[in-house]
Amino acid sequence: FLFISFYLVMIYSDYTGYPFPTAPPVDPFAKIRVDDCGKTKGCFRYGKPGCNAETCDYFLSYRRIGADVEFELSADTDGWVAVGFSSDKKMGGDDVMACVHDDNGRVRIQHFYNVGQWAKEIQRNPARDEEGVFENNRVTCRFKRPVNVPREETIVDLHLSWYYLFAWGPAIQGSITRHDIDSPPVSERVVSIYKYEDIFMPSAAYQTFSSPFCLLLIVALTFYLLMGTP
Repeated sequence: FLFISFYLVMIYSDYTGYPFPTAPPVDPFAKIRVDDCGKTKGCFRYGKPGCNAETCDYFLSYRRIGADVEFELSADTDGWVAVGFSSDKKMGGDDVMACVHDDNGRVRIQHFYNVGQWAKEIQRNPARDEEGVFENNRVTCRFKRPVNVPREETIVDLHLSWYYLFAWGPAIQGSITRHDIDSPPVSERVVSIYKYEDIFMPSAAYQTFSSPFCLLLIVALTFYLLMGTP
């Protein structure tokens, strides 16, 4: 019987070239759509005016799907990108979700809790339906987490509104290190997952001439140069 089974397998192999069916291909990472921002999902963009999920220094979107919130993150880094949920605008005591690019080329979704200025990884990870990719020197990911969770210090209830902390930086052997900039951007006000907005925050390179004081200074200098000195 064993000989006959082996003989049939060999015949099948010779005839088809593949003795067993191959696994189906893995679906590629679907690109983040920015034309939905402010309509069917909320978005934060940090970087150059007019940037999108593939060109912003940092990008985040959120939308409700049933009992979950789906997050999409992307940043110009080869290490990690994260969002923190905070009761204030400062780092410390925050629930953090991070997408980390490891040495094997994978992007993993990890859960952290900020203890002061230090991020401690928490084994209980509320993320599900995780996917991520590292392409064109960018870390991009997508995951869901429940809106409501049992009361716990390290996992906030997204039914409530929180300040969102945005950060990204390098990783060493799959472990996150200090973020790229000294003062990472923070949402101006608390964010509600029930309100979809498309918010742009200019990066430092584009903030120089955007404040009212700088504009007033430019006008004054221009007037001074046109009028000349006595």
